[in-house]
Amino acid sequence: MRKIELKENGGLPSHILWTLAIVAGVAVANIYYNQPLLNMIRQDLGVSEFKANLIAMITQVGYALGLLFIVPLGDLYQRKHIILTNFCVLVVSLLTIALSSNIYLTWVASLLTGVCSMIPQIFVPIASQFSRPEHKGRNVGMVVSGLLIGILASRVVSGFVGEVLGWREMYVIAAVMMVVCAGVVLKVLPDIQSDFKGKYTELMMSLFRLVRDYPALRIYAARSGIAFGSFLSVWACLAFKMAEAPFYAGSDVIGILGLCGVVGALTASFVGRYVKQVGVSRFNYIGGGLLLLAWSVFYFLDTSYAGIIGGIILIDIGMQCIQLSNQTSIFELCPGASNRVNTIFMTTYFIGGSMGTFLAGFGWEHWGWTGVCGVGVLLTLGPLSLAGKKFPAG
Repeated sequence: MRKIELKENGGLPSHILWTLAIVAGVAVANIYYNQPLLNMIRQDLGVSEFKANLIAMITQVGYALGLLFIVPLGDLYQRKHIILTNFCVLVVSLLTIALSSNIYLTWVASLLTGVCSMIPQIFVPIASQFSRPEHKGRNVGMVVSGLLIGILASRVVSGFVGEVLGWREMYVIAAVMMVVCAGVVLKVLPDIQSDFKGKYTELMMSLFRLVRDYPALRIYAARSGIAFGSFLSVWACLAFKMAEAPFYAGSDVIGILGLCGVVGALTASFVGRYVKQVGVSRFNYIGGGLLLLAWSVFYFLDTSYAGIIGGIILIDIGMQCIQLSNQTSIFELCPGASNRVNTIFMTTYFIGGSMGTFLAGFGWEHWGWTGVCGVGVLLTLGPLSLAGKKFPAG
């Protein structure tokens, strides 16, 4: 394959775009494999539901740390080198989880897995920066769709593998997939020159300047992060909910429920294409309304599969309306700092997700499913209150 040189706004070859979308899905799956398996891990390691729930939260905290400290390096060093290094570390951390015999080692390895799974958030700015202007929204939507499909598939695959082979085997398989992804990236992704000239400390200080200088970035990030906390509240405790009466469901059933979110993944491409026409604020009102409707369904129809499935579909669509409309808009604020802008957005996003996961676990521990639904509703009110904020970029 001949060497390809990418130019800003010059167009992104389809084979590279497809590679970004597929590898993004496979990489991000690492932080979601644990969700259907939490009850199995809890039983195997002999810990409480709250301690098992912390595995999911710690993984998301790790992802936020990776976003904050590693993704900005894409503006300073060769992105391919950063990506390959993280794949190597992932192999070690995933195998450590597979072999772990206590919850504390599992927490540490989960944190490291989260840190190094931030690879898709290096891909998203590439899709925006090097696509033709008229294709930016579509191509970012395609990479995000690949990421979302990876999230959905991760729950389905881990649920079935956990039920058939065991939860440890899932992490061995994940480590093998990271080796394959590293080989694909090495072969397909061209070298991309960095945009920032300076030291790492200067690069990190520039994040604070971006936050200060772009109020729209603060609002876009806050809206999405709080909404993501509401979204993850479901998955943080769904394994525990489905293990009880009247469902008594195993990890395979919880994995299948993840497939219901495919509607949300399909929504991502639509939202990315029509952000300009519909407007960011309108998409946020629509998304917030759908999240509230989803939590109502989860609460009032919590003893039926129809209620659980309906709620998952609604919350997935609502989440994509909020996330992608905001994320697509941030890249217009400062194109030359695309990795850093995305870092601020996604770090806030996963801090919100971690907060939602923790609060949902606390709610489950004290008030059961009612507590989880209460957390979800309260977190949804955040993005709704910020939905009317308007800026020149959207």
